[in-house]
Amino acid sequence: MSIYPKSIEKLIRHLVRFPGIGRRSAERIVSYILHAKYDEIESLAQSIREVKKTTRLCSICYNLSESETCAICQDQKREASVLCVVENPQDVIAIEKSQTFHGLYHVLGGAISPLEGKGHKELEIESLLSRIKQGGISEIILAMDADVEGEATALYLNKLIRPTQVKLTRIGVGIPSGANLEYADSSTIASALEGRRAIQ
Repeated sequence: MSIYPKSIEKLIRHLVRFPGIGRRSAERIVSYILHAKYDEIESLAQSIREVKKTTRLCSICYNLSESETCAICQDQKREASVLCVVENPQDVIAIEKSQTFHGLYHVLGGAISPLEGKGHKELEIESLLSRIKQGGISEIILAMDADVEGEATALYLNKLIRPTQVKLTRIGVGIPSGANLEYADSSTIASALEGRRAIQ
């Protein structure tokens, strides 16, 4: 039996579904909500609805966007011949914060993970191959997470991309084994990009 009223317990259960939010953190968030001004909470709720309503995936790279194509794909100053392949939009944000990479991106939407029932067909791999076939790409940087799923995805992409003769590289040392790219600091990501190595 919960010590909280039903409405509070329900909100706590919703919050603990968020990544990185445990029950204690959820309780603190609820406490903040209860003590905040009504207008502030109403504004927060409106922002959540707006994000859900207006955010989509870029039709080119599958990054987060509020229009058909994202700001990065629309930027004519980007180096269009270099493509960085990442697992999730959060990885794009992490790399952009490093201010080291000036090319374009392709977001796979995850990594190959048999345990989660996610195979290559569930990822944006066919769209990646289509972009390569269109020409104009001289280098593809694989920036997968340094875990089992990331390695499996990189190996699979290597097998598919190798015949195209496009230069294929992998981000270098610096990202600890088992770590997610989105949690790495900017200097670590910058070093990993600068130290990228060709895949044999």
